[in-house]
Amino acid sequence: MTALPSALRAPSPSHAVPDARQVLDRCRALVRPALREAVGRTHPWVGEMAAYSFGWCEVGGAPAAASGGKGVRQALAVLGAEATGAPGRVAVPGVVAVELVHAFSLLHDDIMDGDEARRRRPTVWKAYGTGPAVLAGDALFALAVETLAAAPAGPRAVRLLSVALQDLVRGQADDLLFATRPWRGPERVRTDEYRAMAEHKTGALLGCAAALGALLGGAPSATVAALDRAGRHLGIAFQVVDDLLGIWGDPAVTGKPVHGDLRERKKTFPVLAALDSPAAGPLAALLESAADPGEVAALIEEAGGRSAALVAARRHVAAVTAALADIPLREGPAEELRALLDFLLRRDL
Repeated sequence: MTALPSALRAPSPSHAVPDARQVLDRCRALVRPALREAVGRTHPWVGEMAAYSFGWCEVGGAPAAASGGKGVRQALAVLGAEATGAPGRVAVPGVVAVELVHAFSLLHDDIMDGDEARRRRPTVWKAYGTGPAVLAGDALFALAVETLAAAPAGPRAVRLLSVALQDLVRGQADDLLFATRPWRGPERVRTDEYRAMAEHKTGALLGCAAALGALLGGAPSATVAALDRAGRHLGIAFQVVDDLLGIWGDPAVTGKPVHGDLRERKKTFPVLAALDSPAAGPLAALLESAADPGEVAALIEEAGGRSAALVAARRHVAAVTAALADIPLREGPAEELRALLDFLLRRDL
């Protein structure tokens, strides 16, 4: 089977493109000391839980070899500053704030969803307890606001982060409510509702990261808005690709079991798109039953859910490209942004 995200890639340019791994490494190295310093300002117990959530330590504080994530938001913010003519270091307070908010959201999401593992380790609530995990999340949120408020253009930056956070909460609320809605009938979830949820839950912080980098670098409002818009479309494309991989991805690549999302009966984009098709047939009934996930996946593909998801992802990738084309960007960092886009959508690293 052809790797799913390869269908989203643009043709390779004739000149060499930046290595996304190196871009991510460079941006992480720039941000890591400030992020660790910020976490170090919290209560030691809270700081340990935060460090555990970032993959820096084990329970009890011993150094960990676990990965702290790819650092995509960090790279978006740094490149947002550099692409608009400022040094990447000016974006660091914005990056730190966004990373703290993201960690806060994951701590609370894991509690709400009852998830016991993240990145192949126990989640914070499972390792430390529900109450402590809530406290750690609250502390990270407060620390994010404090960090950003002290930066140049602090009030504008805090407003930008606040809008993203409100959208993130809205997206999380919709996602939780989707699980309670039926698979068929007038109350079922539509693909346009799903796209709005994905923009809020996934795209808001990606857009905020890129926009904060530009804002802290002194870019004009139109550039800040365009980068925010690009990040939001990127978030939708990212989520749709994630949904495709959740059904048809290679477990050796994704780290998820085959048909994992279908076993949990998640309302993902390919499923919702298939339900919109006249060829859906008995799909809704199968989703309401204990039918074999492989049978359900085959029917989703037959009804066009997989192809519709690829079309939707391509459309949002095109919207990212259009948003970036609307603003003047320095060529080097702009090329790195495009390489990062391809990296996010390939999802095979």
